[in-house]
Amino acid sequence: MTPGPLGNESMSSTFLLSGIPGLEHMHIWISLPLCLMYLVSILGNCTILFIIKTEPSLHEPMYLFLSMLALTDLGLSLCTLPTVLGIFWVGARDIGHDACFTQLFFIHCLSFLESSVLLSMAFDRFVAICRPLHYASILTHTVIGRIGLASLGRSVALIFPLPFMLKRFPYCGSLVLSHSYCLHQEVMKLACADIKANSIYGMFVIVSTVGVDSLLILFSYALILRTVLSIASRAERLKALNTCVSHISAVLLFYTPMIGLSVIHRFGKQAPHLVQVVMGFVYLLFPPVMNPIVYSVKTKQIRDRVTNAFCN
Repeated sequence: MTPGPLGNESMSSTFLLSGIPGLEHMHIWISLPLCLMYLVSILGNCTILFIIKTEPSLHEPMYLFLSMLALTDLGLSLCTLPTVLGIFWVGARDIGHDACFTQLFFIHCLSFLESSVLLSMAFDRFVAICRPLHYASILTHTVIGRIGLASLGRSVALIFPLPFMLKRFPYCGSLVLSHSYCLHQEVMKLACADIKANSIYGMFVIVSTVGVDSLLILFSYALILRTVLSIASRAERLKALNTCVSHISAVLLFYTPMIGLSVIHRFGKQAPHLVQVVMGFVYLLFPPVMNPIVYSVKTKQIRDRVTNAFCN
């Protein structure tokens, strides 16, 4: 594919990542809370994984899905950490095309995998509350493994074409990205070519993953709420709903910033650049940081083992 008239613009083999515009002189100080958030995310999710793996009583469907969530969050943190800290520590803004395409593949793949895991956890809560007598027979280890593989397969299959769709474009001019990492919706806008196919496919991926998953999660909770309201005892109703609090928090932590960032990229062209940058950090850092904290605080089995581990 040949680019259109470029005038004096030159082709470039690298993109430029961005920190926080206007605050470059404070990047080293801003890196301190960012480092703390990455540390909390990595240690928190590793702790969850270690506790679930070493405690046989936690080898139940709810905690196996939680371990999938922790593993996904850990992957999200690790795939953005090098470029984010590279910018804020040493000002390393350049990233090659192939490295950028690889990073965005993992970011989007893991993000949509997290959406699938959250849907799986909603199904787990639905079965536990609406079909308690069949819980163990429905959610066997084999079924959980198949759900995990299907979730991973869907994410990889949908995201796999994106790097190749981007690689075929020529890129020219000022190739500055708005974030400290690569995202498909940003990179495609820097192409000196028609990006209509990429835009349509990107929207299809969003709708078929986040859109479908969020609707199914809402439907699951509608059924859960109907079942809970039919319980005669108020104490039993509160007990049933309390088992869903951690999952509902994780859903809100994930979907709210993701939808917000997607809306800003597609429709909020007049939004201040700082809003995009901050929303980008919230989207990728808050769920991995907060999920281990939420589950450690709200889930007694996890809380007790975390307390014992640190007290001993």
